[in-house]
Amino acid sequence: MKLPLIALLFSMAVSTDAGATQIESLYDQQRQRTVPVSLTLPQEPTSCSREKPCPVAFISAGYGVPHQEYQFISRLLSSQGYLSVAIRHELKSDPPLSVSGNLYQTRQENWQRGAATLQFVRTQLAKTMIHYDFDQVLLVGHSNGGDLSALLINQGADFVTGLITLDHRRVPLPRDRSISVFSIRASDFPADQGVLYTNQEQNLYNRCVITIPNAKHNDMTDNGPEWLKGTIAKLLTGYLQQSSCKQLSSLVTP
Repeated sequence: MKLPLIALLFSMAVSTDAGATQIESLYDQQRQRTVPVSLTLPQEPTSCSREKPCPVAFISAGYGVPHQEYQFISRLLSSQGYLSVAIRHELKSDPPLSVSGNLYQTRQENWQRGAATLQFVRTQLAKTMIHYDFDQVLLVGHSNGGDLSALLINQGADFVTGLITLDHRRVPLPRDRSISVFSIRASDFPADQGVLYTNQEQNLYNRCVITIPNAKHNDMTDNGPEWLKGTIAKLLTGYLQQSSCKQLSSLVTP
């Protein structure tokens, strides 16, 4: 049985409790596709209004990681006044992520599908969640989730104002002065050539790339060690509070 209309589904699903998380599914009729999501409200949702909408962040999981396993990020965003929407991009019926050939080419199907899903979620939630600002969305993506988020921005999405990636490795970061970009890197795998900014580009675009010593790519989830989650949380808080890259770098212990 197909899910009901999106607007009806979410008018029933979203709680008004501070920091509450609701796990639901959207249904994209055009693509005949279910999109599981988890919504976490800001700690003070009553402060959000049409006149002063609260900010919105979309969290895109790494490949094979359940979208609910980034709650440490959702809770942090909630504490900073954000509505966070964690999105599952892969379904059992989807083809597996390519692991051979030129990955920038062979993974396009996955990334294009993910970019379309981000646009779909934004369009549908904006129809009913009128107290939130879906015209200025922050994208947060781990690994493959960061790749598809960067791809969406590089394709010209006009509703994205910021990008945070957690060790994505394939899609170049946006070279666009209008998009705020922060990339947190693990230490065990390098990114592909041209994905990250050079030192000159970081200065040119006023962007920030920080590597956490001894951090592992696969540990940037709820299942990672407490010290790593704590470091990521400090960096994200500093970024959201508009700390400089130099100030953010000082939060990382060599």
